[in-house]
Amino acid sequence: MRVIVGGAGRVGESIARYLVRAGHEVTVIDQRPELVQRIAETVDLRAITGSASHPAVLREAGAANADLLVAVTRSDEVNIVACQVANALFNTATRIARIRQQAYLDRRWEDLFLRQHLAVDVVISPEIEVARSVARTLLVPGSLAVIPFASDQVRLVSVRCDADCPILDTPLRQLSYLFPDLHVVVVAIERNDRLFVPHAEDLLIAGDRAWIVVETKQQARAMTAFGHAPYQGRRVVIGGAGSIGGFLVHELRALAPHLRLTVVENAPERAGALAEGAPGLIVLQGDARDPDLLREAGVTTADTFVTVTNQDEVNIMSALMAKRLGANRTLALINTESYEPLIGDIGIDVMIDPRGTTVSSILQHVRRGRILAGFSIKDGAAEAIEADLPENSPLVGKTLDKARMPQGVIIGAVLRGGQYMVPRPDTQLRARDRLIAIARGDQMRSLEQAVAVRFDYL
Repeated sequence: MRVIVGGAGRVGESIARYLVRAGHEVTVIDQRPELVQRIAETVDLRAITGSASHPAVLREAGAANADLLVAVTRSDEVNIVACQVANALFNTATRIARIRQQAYLDRRWEDLFLRQHLAVDVVISPEIEVARSVARTLLVPGSLAVIPFASDQVRLVSVRCDADCPILDTPLRQLSYLFPDLHVVVVAIERNDRLFVPHAEDLLIAGDRAWIVVETKQQARAMTAFGHAPYQGRRVVIGGAGSIGGFLVHELRALAPHLRLTVVENAPERAGALAEGAPGLIVLQGDARDPDLLREAGVTTADTFVTVTNQDEVNIMSALMAKRLGANRTLALINTESYEPLIGDIGIDVMIDPRGTTVSSILQHVRRGRILAGFSIKDGAAEAIEADLPENSPLVGKTLDKARMPQGVIIGAVLRGGQYMVPRPDTQLRARDRLIAIARGDQMRSLEQAVAVRFDYL
């Protein structure tokens, strides 16, 4: 597959690395020579210096023979024009554009990106995707990330194993005996900054970050089993009323109208605009790092404080202040990758990674055929997919203990006729079963071969 990635920033680089690992021919375009040089030296791909919207540059990149263009430069306008030029001049098959300015995404202009107009097949808005991701995580006490699969019948949930976790030092194979009616499978473990797909005899230890596949209706029970009880209160305080904060307010009001929301925003015009657009919402104008203002916002009795301003330092300091004042749980948006290892150590519960969310959102639209969804874990260290099992798959008719799944691959759930099944060693797979499967990044091709899925692009 021939793919052009416009933009060699953090998102573009992550997408390019992922596609190269998957065995595709990738060309990256960026106007910044230092980024072009860096990605050319560290990734096995072709890199070109120039604007992704210029016809000559796209021609040099091979747009006439490309199957996919992913435009993720810093400029919405460059991304839009790149897609239009690729379509009009080179007939590039599929075009994906990252769009950040919300003025383009107003529902009144929803036909703007149709093929006959701006020729963008898929529009990705990082702010909307991040807000949705934060809302899902915020509404599951104790979770670090929540990813829905199978129309949200199944969820992949990341959870920290604290010292009081009831199932520490217990072989994973015993979970089904301890909780016979609980539909949960531990599919990956992060330990000391290393991710691995566990075996049945592996143990969870304090400090681990476990990734579990769970039936959504049993999610609360699963979190309790991991030592995270539901919160009693209903107050959430949000720092920041920018695009993400505004979308988060509307998402939470739609998903959980019982929550009492308060927003703290430093810019008077943003605070006023949100208050006007969300009647009944409490909006306080001021610095989210101000302890007196946080007290006024109700942080001392809040279930959750989530801060999503556009400044990492403000997010870190306001989250730490909120935690000190009594907030039960804190979530902070962090753009700077080097800060990630520090977050847990300094007392912030959840780091919100906008790059990871955006990359996974784009990759959701890259795969097609029998792949219905996908999610990149820990910057490609592993991937979770949802796939229908075709009749000609070598797994059809075999039990899981006889299927010889590649090392580093695990089936987290099986859905048959819409019914959820916990995969057991004696579970026999059938054609048209829907699988939620996880593989280490270096075993993704093995998973593709195991389920005999043809990976097509849009």
